[in-house]
Amino acid sequence: MKVRTTGASKKTSEGNGLGYSGVDASETMAEEDADRMEKYRSKINSVGSTYEIDPALIAAIISRESRAGNALTNGWGDYSQAWGLMQVVDVNPEGGGHTAEGAWDSEEHLNQATEILVHFIKLIRNKFPGWSKEEQLKGGIAAYNMGDQSVEDKDVDKKTTGRDYSNDVVARAQWYKNNKNY
Repeated sequence: MKVRTTGASKKTSEGNGLGYSGVDASETMAEEDADRMEKYRSKINSVGSTYEIDPALIAAIISRESRAGNALTNGWGDYSQAWGLMQVVDVNPEGGGHTAEGAWDSEEHLNQATEILVHFIKLIRNKFPGWSKEEQLKGGIAAYNMGDQSVEDKDVDKKTTGRDYSNDVVARAQWYKNNKNY
């Protein structure tokens, strides 16, 4: 909750039909997804507890990646290259080696995706031990989107989708924490 954020970029907000950007845009998108998110609350809380990750962060990634399932077709998104609420990528034969685990909206899927997130947070902590915990968290969130090799310095979003991934996710997480008690 102490992580500083600039929120969604103009590109991300325009792609979601908004005429403004920043934290306000991230909050609007999180709020738009809030009713759909409720059906996943117990799974999100369970997975958050298992991996010691704030459930608001999991909800925020679900909001960003799949609009709480609304942007998926039969569980698939990103031109059928990513699977589930948290969009585990490269689950196709030519992809990055992930195998889809569980139904697209299952706790098993959320476990898989959150494990990947935790893995990237740890990689970034090890790669940048001098960064603050907040900077390492944002770097880990950016790495979840584009891989740890894309995080080269404190400008963690320069290679992420919309060049705002971690900032948008953090703003959405703060909204879910403050407004929906995740």
